[in-house]
Amino acid sequence: MPMLEVEDIHTYYGNIHALKGISLTVEKGEIVTLIGANGAGKTTTLRTISGLLKPRQGKVYLDGEDLTQFKAHEIVYKGVAMVPEGRGIFAKLTVAENLDLGAYSRTDRAGIARDLERVFELFPRLKERRNQVGGTLSGGEQQMLATARALMTHPRLLLMDEPSMGLAPVLVEDVFDRILDINKEGTTILLVEQNANMALRVAHRGYVLQTGEIVLSDSAEGLRQNDMVQKAYLGME
Repeated sequence: MPMLEVEDIHTYYGNIHALKGISLTVEKGEIVTLIGANGAGKTTTLRTISGLLKPRQGKVYLDGEDLTQFKAHEIVYKGVAMVPEGRGIFAKLTVAENLDLGAYSRTDRAGIARDLERVFELFPRLKERRNQVGGTLSGGEQQMLATARALMTHPRLLLMDEPSMGLAPVLVEDVFDRILDINKEGTTILLVEQNANMALRVAHRGYVLQTGEIVLSDSAEGLRQNDMVQKAYLGME
């Protein structure tokens, strides 16, 4: 049984049919990426999985349990955390306060302390800036904080929406190195990313979305070698 199974999801914004029968799976321990142009439905897929949007049709299963019956905050309790597009940190709170809020759903103080050390090992710069107000961090540091805050929920499944957006190229490499580190420590990841080249370098498998539908799925290497993907998303002729 896959850890995550999305089954024939149809999601709307008002009368706009944004997702038109999306089905995908993510196995435990995988990094799976969704690639596609702006407006293809990538963020909508993550928002539907996380409960921020409710599908009109279809189901989302986590280890066989139907998530569509739960509210977004209840899905966090089930082990799903999201790093939103645009980072979405609490700009007026310190790094430490942002991380504390990430652990709001937990009561295991020893586990929280272990995870705090874990995120400081992953992101040493956050430890140096733990008392700094989030809004004064650089873009790269804010992305670290958004990711670390999500990890403080101790998720089984981490949803990441455009983690490299707006970052300098030198920081993009670091972001994807950290994604690999997080995965190696046992966290399953579903990754939405405009930088298809980098996404396919770290992912095990991928899906290509176009106007709310999956048009292609394959191993990451298979997608990298696909003519359509090369021309449309990897900048190759």
